[in-house]
Amino acid sequence: MGSAALLDERPCSMADTAFHATVERAREAPKLGLAALLLSHGSMELEYYAPRGRDSQMPHDRDELYIVISGQGWFRNGEDRHEFGPGDVMFVPAKVEHRFEQFSDDFATWVIFWGPKGGE
Repeated sequence: MGSAALLDERPCSMADTAFHATVERAREAPKLGLAALLLSHGSMELEYYAPRGRDSQMPHDRDELYIVISGQGWFRNGEDRHEFGPGDVMFVPAKVEHRFEQFSDDFATWVIFWGPKGGE
């Protein structure tokens, strides 16, 4: 897409605004697979991810950032494993195995994907 807009092809509860995402709206947005797509511009996509019980995601083909909204636990990023909490930001290069482990029931995070397949 050439301009900032929601992906019309994908269900989203944020159709009234293309530049503003809130946690409240994100919680209600329909999920496509494991997460809900909220905003999109060029190669950037903002998703809301709040797994329950277990994180079953697989490595992605683009670079990504996680910005923790709520909750705490452990994050495995390749060979590294560290604790996380609200406000923490984690970068994951494309194609690196990663997952959230032993996370609290209130865990939720923003996920931002961007760039070409294979990463930058």
